[in-house]
Amino acid sequence: MGQELDSQLDALSKHGIPRDKIFSEKISTSVRVRPTFEEALRTAREVKAHAPHCRVIFTVYEMKRLGRDAAELTALADHLTAHGLILEMLAGPLPGIYDPTGPGKLLFAFFAAMAETERANIRESTLEGLDTAARKGKHGGRPPVITDDMLHTVLRRRAGGESVEQIQPDLIIPTGKRNGQNPSVASIYRALAEHAEREAYPEAVEQAQADFAALQSGEVPGPRLALSDRAPL
Repeated sequence: MGQELDSQLDALSKHGIPRDKIFSEKISTSVRVRPTFEEALRTAREVKAHAPHCRVIFTVYEMKRLGRDAAELTALADHLTAHGLILEMLAGPLPGIYDPTGPGKLLFAFFAAMAETERANIRESTLEGLDTAARKGKHGGRPPVITDDMLHTVLRRRAGGESVEQIQPDLIIPTGKRNGQNPSVASIYRALAEHAEREAYPEAVEQAQADFAALQSGEVPGPRLALSDRAPL
């Protein structure tokens, strides 16, 4: 809402490309799948596969069109690198052309570092939640006011276009001091954020759970290898 799609199309059109040749879509930020974006990537891959000697440039208006969080940005950076595609951004904080195998590889290294930082933060917050829950005699790190069933309801109804504020009055806390009351909007957003983190970096959550289990059994977790150094299973 409030995004100027026409201004982005105008900026892309200045490169001599008719509007009907530009991949564009306008979807809610809550929608994780972007069909037209995926189609653009597929077309770029196909062009590169048929003409590997050519420079194929994937052009977007600005960086936030590439991804809406660290997970999407780093996944796209890995994808472009794997297929030999060059990235171009017309506006935003980092306009320019970036070749993952040339001068622009620093940007791709930054994306990779950002992902590693995100994984570390998720692991630490998961460990903290597990430890707090264990000391209280509970299991799981998410606030108990939001059950798995409630989270499923929120995800399903948001996918249908409803807002958290619309869904919140229909949710009832089943146990605890607030039994029978509605959860706060903040609790719902917090549960959604934690769910998104688990979906984006499941390996970080799994590592935290493994480390916590080792600590509980009296073992000291060993150093964690970087993803590129881990032996394949």
